[in-house]
Amino acid sequence: MNVRRHHISAAAVAAVTALGLGTLSACSSDSAAAGSTDKFDVVASFYPMAFLAEQIGGEHVNVTSLTEPGQEPHDLEISAKQTAQLQESDAALYLKGLQPSVDEAIGQSEIGTKIDAATLTSLEEHGTEAGGHAEEHADEHGHEDEHGHEDEHAHEDEHGHEHEGGQDPHIWLDPVKYAEVAEGVGKAFEKADPDHAADYRKNTEALVGKLNDLDAKFETGLKDKKTEVFITTHAAFGYLAERYGLTEEAINGLDPESEPSGARVKELSETARADGVTTVFYETLVSDRTAKTLADDAGLKTDVLDPIEGITDKSRGDDYFQVMESNLKALQTALGAK
Repeated sequence: MNVRRHHISAAAVAAVTALGLGTLSACSSDSAAAGSTDKFDVVASFYPMAFLAEQIGGEHVNVTSLTEPGQEPHDLEISAKQTAQLQESDAALYLKGLQPSVDEAIGQSEIGTKIDAATLTSLEEHGTEAGGHAEEHADEHGHEDEHGHEDEHAHEDEHGHEHEGGQDPHIWLDPVKYAEVAEGVGKAFEKADPDHAADYRKNTEALVGKLNDLDAKFETGLKDKKTEVFITTHAAFGYLAERYGLTEEAINGLDPESEPSGARVKELSETARADGVTTVFYETLVSDRTAKTLADDAGLKTDVLDPIEGITDKSRGDDYFQVMESNLKALQTALGAK
């Protein structure tokens, strides 16, 4: 029942252009003007990119986020003011494929330094559409990477999932992939602002260490569980599922606002019964209506699994690490992990 993974080779990190990023003191597009400080001014596309700025750039750089807190990043349309901010900034950090208007604006801008975080790790296609249900499950959940994890998901797609939206951009929800991006951004900082290279290097090493620790917490915390299947509102957790031997079943596709078919809702109810699913997860930035309807119909609980596309008052934590640890606790409860 696991989604077939199509591995895409990573683009060469050496091709990445230099970038400097900064603190999150100005994470709203209206709260500060990029390009107006005596630091290295950077525009970040949305929270996970801006968080890298805060952690790696430290005191040397200033960052402005194009996506305001509470705004669904997929829906962002760049304003004329934000376009002007781009032109005045020293650098831009974005994740191509997540926000088309950002991709277009940065592509057309004359900003000197541009970095696409998607080039710093490998992207994959994660299935989002469902076909017929099959009873057998692939049991090979080994995954290995440079941290000693096996990465062999020899899974057949019993649901016939086919991804319609191209490569999955949600790389920050896998701590290992997010660490790869952080390392690339750190190197870009060093190149863009060599006077502060030592600090960028130190900050990057500290961040990668914290992400490695987070990876270990997920690996240990999700090892012994009653079920490996979880149901989410939209397909944001494919990388996380693959990393820790889980199976994500998404109500919607990569677009959180899309409406599922009646057949998909029926299939998910059958999946829940067959696989011992207890919980339907929803998220804070989009409507929970469909998730709660499915849960009511199937007699399931609901809970939040946050894709961390933005931090708001509703978030279960004040930053990426706090919310990821809240996600781990929610998954442990839903999957019956010990």
